[in-house]
Amino acid sequence: MDLSLKTKIALVCGGSQGIGKAIAIELANLGATCILLARNEAALLAAVETLSKENGQQHHFFVVDFTNLDAVREMANQLSEKFSIDILINNTGGPSAGPIAAADPTVFENTFRQHLICNHLFAQAVIPTMKSKGWGRIINVISTSVKIPINNLGVSNTIRAAVASWGKTLSNELAPFGITVNSLLPGFISTSRLDAVAESFAASAGVSIESMVESMKNSVPAKRFGSPQEIAVVAAFVASPAASYLNGITIPVDGGRTGTI
Repeated sequence: MDLSLKTKIALVCGGSQGIGKAIAIELANLGATCILLARNEAALLAAVETLSKENGQQHHFFVVDFTNLDAVREMANQLSEKFSIDILINNTGGPSAGPIAAADPTVFENTFRQHLICNHLFAQAVIPTMKSKGWGRIINVISTSVKIPINNLGVSNTIRAAVASWGKTLSNELAPFGITVNSLLPGFISTSRLDAVAESFAASAGVSIESMVESMKNSVPAKRFGSPQEIAVVAAFVASPAASYLNGITIPVDGGRTGTI
């Protein structure tokens, strides 16, 4: 099975921490050169230092704010001109929890731009090079909520579903060029994002955070939260040459929690 990513260049959004950082680590372990994007320069620098250089890679990082579309567009274009990007990891932190009926319309607009539009800008920037090579991987990190909406995550449920549909449509268009587009659906993964969600859920239910965490774990057949590394190894496989016929799908990585086949 060919898992080697030697000579490949991966652009990893949200690569300074959590799932994005874990994915970058796994891609680098397989030989890829990684370019990390996030807002926090110190965290990016620390993350780059954790990446393997056993295959002579020279990893990079760039600071960009995903709430600033002009900055994202400029960054995407600059990176596509400077680097021949083979793998794009679209990964952005989710919006605050809360019921959908209470959500301000501007939150939907802002989240749509931060997720789908940013994903689209990066994809548009890297697709021409991928087409010229006849090879490419675009991987979107979304949520299991695209299969079954999660209570009290109204805005996230809505926008994540839009990203999944965008990714499926894009996969159909790009398949003839040797480019695959797939989406990973993390379940309850131990990150700062999950901590914030658990805190919000606890406040909404009027219970302690400890009690809510225990309840959330019990809702998973595996009876535990996943680790970022458990998402990352799936991403690394999907990015590899071995996954060349895997295209246009959403892959739950959730310990069995999602109640669909």
